Amino acid sequence: MRFGSMFKDLFTSFFSAPVTEKYPFERPETADRFRGKLYFDPSRCTGCNLCSKDCPANALEIVIIDRAAKRFVARYNMARCLYCAQCVQSCRFKCLGMSNEDWELAALDKESFAVNYGKDEDIASLLERLALPKTEPAQR
Repeated sequence: MRFGSMFKDLFTSFFSAPVTEKYPFERPETADRFRGKLYFDPSRCTGCNLCSKDCPANALEIVIIDRAAKRFVARYNMARCLYCAQCVQSCRFKCLGMSNEDWELAALDKESFAVNYGKDEDIASLLERLALPKTEPAQR
């Protein structure tokens, strides 16, 4: 590298504005079709499980609590998600979507990446069922 070109670059950088963004203080605009965090509308869900079958990373699971009463809980693992939106495309009833506003998903603990979507009483009954000890089959 020649010293003349180096000094020229150094001199121009002193008098130009910085190119970096002030990210934590100024949030950048995202595109309309940006794929951020998944959201779920349990009132529109029918429990067909096409979304969970088409998910390549097995990040989404629809738990059916009562099909007749349309009680469903979506268990979503953000740590596994590829943000490909395949689940959104395969959902016939438009109960899944990707948010373009909620995209800051960093966390310090692994438990915050597991999200349960649904009505509060449905989520509580699912968590109670998962907390119960599993009974082992009787041995002969």
